[in-house]
Amino acid sequence: MKITEQVRSFAEPIVEAHGCKLWDVEYVREGAQWYLRLYIDKDGGVDIDDCEAISRAVDPVLDEKDPIPESYCFEVCSAGIERTLKRPSDFEQFLGSDVLVKLYSAKGGAKEHIGKLVRYEDGSVTIAVGEQEKTFSPQDVALVRLYVEY
Repeated sequence: MKITEQVRSFAEPIVEAHGCKLWDVEYVREGAQWYLRLYIDKDGGVDIDDCEAISRAVDPVLDEKDPIPESYCFEVCSAGIERTLKRPSDFEQFLGSDVLVKLYSAKGGAKEHIGKLVRYEDGSVTIAVGEQEKTFSPQDVALVRLYVEY
């Protein structure tokens, strides 16, 4: 079982007990340092107190379960307004929302496409750009995240 799946299995009930939802678990290397991040969400938004409380509750369980042999930094963060969509349930929840689709290589002259999320089916992402629909296959999509125009 992957580290992120292990951490999700024991962190999710703790996060939910604090009135939040576990959006994602990420274990990444940035420079010379490894980071384990829990991304959380809740109705009305997450604040620093939520992050701190969940960090304090999950930290001793991480020490006990010890799923990561090397040294790492542990962080609890908000999923954010421009959160990444990964699971089918994420796409279902945000149907009709504006998204940014990043591709591995350019299609239609661009590697990034912005539109309304219309459909997610077997990994394929369909967005509406004006009256036109664009569908991207799973092997072409590097990332899909919510998009907010500033």
